[in-house]
Amino acid sequence: MQLSKIMGKKTVKIMINFSGIITGLATFFIIGLFHPIVIKAEYHFGKGCWWVFALAGVAFAVLSLFIESLVWSTITGVTAFSCFWSIHELIEQERRVARGWFPSNPKRRKNS
Repeated sequence: MQLSKIMGKKTVKIMINFSGIITGLATFFIIGLFHPIVIKAEYHFGKGCWWVFALAGVAFAVLSLFIESLVWSTITGVTAFSCFWSIHELIEQERRVARGWFPSNPKRRKNS
């Protein structure tokens, strides 16, 4: 986006780059989205569903390599590594459930 500013008799053009703000905002929403996904995944499937996050992470990482737009490639890469981090969070979530901080699913078998 280009803005023009008149200073005396000269016009100065100011360039505003929203890429960082867009990427930061998208990262904020992606992290916020993955938090309840990890909780629900552990509740319904246990930590045994880690491979789904691994596959999704690899898919998003590979996809980010082929996207020309820097912003979209970055957002896709952030999604990939949010998937990878979710594997760690699944294990931590299981510990939180064991400590009683989150409810356990009585319908799910304990061997997952």
